[in-house]
Amino acid sequence: MQTSPAHAAHHDDREIETLEEFDATVSARGTLAGFRVQAVDLTDRTRELLSTDTSGAVFLGCPMRQDAAVKIRADGALVFPPVPGLPFDPYRGHLYTPDELFASLDKGYEETPDALSYAWFQRTKADGDIYASMLRAVHDDSVSDALDELLRGARVVGVMGGHKMARGTEEYEGAARLGRALARSGFTVATGGGPGAMEAANLGAYAAPYDGAMLTDACRLLAKAPSFTPSITDWARCAFEVRTRWPKGNHSVGIPTWFYGHEPPNAFASHIAKYFANATREDGLLARSNAGVVFLPGAAGTVQEIFDNATPNYYESRGEPTPMVLVNRAHWTDHLPTWPLLKSLARDRSLESRIALVDRIEEAPEALERLGG
Repeated sequence: MQTSPAHAAHHDDREIETLEEFDATVSARGTLAGFRVQAVDLTDRTRELLSTDTSGAVFLGCPMRQDAAVKIRADGALVFPPVPGLPFDPYRGHLYTPDELFASLDKGYEETPDALSYAWFQRTKADGDIYASMLRAVHDDSVSDALDELLRGARVVGVMGGHKMARGTEEYEGAARLGRALARSGFTVATGGGPGAMEAANLGAYAAPYDGAMLTDACRLLAKAPSFTPSITDWARCAFEVRTRWPKGNHSVGIPTWFYGHEPPNAFASHIAKYFANATREDGLLARSNAGVVFLPGAAGTVQEIFDNATPNYYESRGEPTPMVLVNRAHWTDHLPTWPLLKSLARDRSLESRIALVDRIEEAPEALERLGG
C-alpha cells in the first residue's frame, strides 16, 4: 500500500498533485501541455508558469498569481480557481489525515475542519443550490480518485461493524485484535472510518508494529472516554494521546461520511476518505475490499452492508465473489437472522463457497484465508 505521495509525476495518467511532482514534470518534460494540476499551491511558481507551455492543461484549485493565470488561459488552459470560504478543498489531490480533520481540536471539536465541513453540509444539503451540489460532487470524485491511487495493488480487507461498540469492552479489544492480525498478515484494513467497531479495527492495524502489551495499554487508555457521546472532544483527545505515546503505527484506511454527522472519524486510520454522499462511500468501501469483508455485530447499517456486498457477489458483476465472514453466530442467526437469508441466497452459486459464519473474532482471519482472501 502506498504510504506517502509519490515525488515524481504520474506520467501515465498525467496528474500532478504535489509541488514536487510539478517541479519534476517541468524539469523532465519542459512542458505542462495536457497535464492536470490538482490542488497545488503555485504562488511561488510564476516564472515556471510564464515560461512553460500549458496548452490543453487543466488547473484545479491551484492558487497562483494573476499574471500567471492570464498567461495560461491565453495558452488555452482551463483554470478552476480555489473556492474561498469553504472548510474543505473540493479539488484535493490526497486523502485526509486525522491531524488534518482534527486540526484545532485544542479549541474543541466544534472548531475542527471535520465539524465545520459537516456544518456547511447541513446548511447546504437541502437548499437546492446547484453550486453547493457541484462542490460536493467534485470533492467526492476527488476523494475517490485519491483512494484508488492509494490502494492500487493492495490486498484490502473491509471490516464492518456498529458504531456503538464501546471502548473498554471485550468486544472492542477483540475487534482491535482482528485489525492487528489482518495487518500483520499483509492485508490493508479498511473500515467505515467511524467510532466503535470501525475504530477498533483501525486501532488494531495501527498497533501491528508493536508488541502485544501496547494494544492492551492503548485500550485501557482509550477506556477513559468509552464513547464519542457526550463529548467528541474528549473521545478524540484520548485517541491522539495514544498516537502520541505510540507514534509509529501501521497504515490503514477509514472511509466515513458527513452524511452521518453524529459519527466523527476515528484517529487511527492513517488515510481517511471522507465523503458527503453516503451511497458513494458505502459502495466504494465494499467495492475496494478485494480480499474480502469481515462483518462484526452491528445493526441496520451493517445489515445493509452485508447485502450491498452480497448482491455483486451473487451476480458476479465485479468478477469472482470475494469472501464474506460474519462474526458472532448468535447475533447473525438469532438477534438479526441475516445468516440464514445469506446462506439461502448463496445456495448453488459460486457465492456459496465464499461465505462463512464464525463464533469468535479470532476465527475470522483463518476463515478469510480458507475462503480465498
